[in-house]
Amino acid sequence: MADHKGSADLRQDRAHSARIYDYFLGGKDNYPADREAAAKIEQAIPSVRGVARDNRAFMVRAVRHLSELGVRQFLDIGTGIPTEPNLHQVAQETTPDARVVYVDNDPIVLAHARALLVGTPDGVTQYVQSDLTAPDRILSAAAVRETLDFDRPVALSLIALCHFVPGDRIYDIVDTLLAPLPSGSYLVMTHLTTDFDPAMVQGTVQAYRQSGIDMEARDYDGVSRFFRDLELLDPGIVAIENWYPEGAQSPAAEVAELPTGAPRPPAAGYAAVGRKK
Repeated sequence: MADHKGSADLRQDRAHSARIYDYFLGGKDNYPADREAAAKIEQAIPSVRGVARDNRAFMVRAVRHLSELGVRQFLDIGTGIPTEPNLHQVAQETTPDARVVYVDNDPIVLAHARALLVGTPDGVTQYVQSDLTAPDRILSAAAVRETLDFDRPVALSLIALCHFVPGDRIYDIVDTLLAPLPSGSYLVMTHLTTDFDPAMVQGTVQAYRQSGIDMEARDYDGVSRFFRDLELLDPGIVAIENWYPEGAQSPAAEVAELPTGAPRPPAAGYAAVGRKK
């Protein structure tokens, strides 16, 4: 069973990062507060819809690659509102018996959890309502413990999430989440950075903060710190749109599966996948 009870307070009067992301991906599960925040963000980074699509396309590439490497278990924190393709759909396409646990703190994701729990007959999908800043609560959740075998590799997915936790405590949080995962597990991440276009990204951070959502973009060293004890997979820590496990960009099918219409944005974030030794 998913780890939730009762009806959800959707908190429609406050902007939420998951609903803003849904709006940028062309979704309908957002409210005036989210759209108002999105408009401010889009002023700072006009290509933000393309950035959202790039994050989604990276998830598809990374999950397919890890599935091909034999990973059968995924812990996806900061899941967001169900927007196809979802992680479990990508994983179970390659590996029908893949086991996936989704985690998010937005009540509207809870309201849509049923859509996330529909997978292949051989696979398992579960949902936990929790927050990245409570890693011990995530790890101890019944849905996590009953679904994932911590004696076998697990891919921890933190897509476009860690920049919403300012300061150094985020490193302890990620370390806590990685600690019980066995050798051969993976960390999958994208993260906002000021390295490519400082003015654009700083404007984005300010727009989020004005909407009540704290955020911190990190430079290359700040992102690489998450992977300091991990073995980076090729091509390393690169711009999100440049992360291709085969080492070269191509007009791959996974990009075509996503909403289209906006030009490719300038780089706004890093992507990386690291293996636990």
